[in-house]
Amino acid sequence: MRHNKSINHLGRTSTHRKAMLSNMASSLIMHKRITTTIAKARALRGYVEPLITRAKTDSTHSRRVVFSYLQDKEAVTELFREVSVKVADRPGGYVRILKTGFRLGDNADMCIIELVDYNENLLSVKESTTKKAVRRRKSSAKKTAETVAEAPVAEKAPKPKASAKAKVADEVEVVPAEEVVEKPIEEEAKETESETEEK
Repeated sequence: MRHNKSINHLGRTSTHRKAMLSNMASSLIMHKRITTTIAKARALRGYVEPLITRAKTDSTHSRRVVFSYLQDKEAVTELFREVSVKVADRPGGYVRILKTGFRLGDNADMCIIELVDYNENLLSVKESTTKKAVRRRKSSAKKTAETVAEAPVAEKAPKPKASAKAKVADEVEVVPAEEVVEKPIEEEAKETESETEEK
């Protein structure tokens, strides 16, 4: 049983594991995206996210602490100059893991791990979807208001027996709050009088 075993040893000794994570973190910072197995990516996420958080405060102490983990001067300068500026307003969750399938040789689960703010494709898709959603809400709200304004408010009348789903759909009538508020009481009284005369 592996109760309370929070560290995935990845089949390596402690020194080998630290060296591997350090190299992977440096590669991720330099290239912004790497391909690896899901187990290694999850271990790397817990390793690199605290370093990115520390890079937000640019001081000699934080640079030395990050260098003690990465052991790569170029990666440290890239992290403090480029990456920390881009993720300054993000409160966490700097990396994203995208599953890509299985490796041919040993059928291992493969994935891409990338820095969130550097994937231009997903950022552009997110912006376009939010714009479309806003347009849809406005146009659909106008359409429903126009259709309700044109159609008179129907009175509930007994209907022939139907299935349970049809009953529920027939009993529910959607009337916008604007229509109910805008109609004066006198007009409603006149409408009810005219309907009773017709009957």
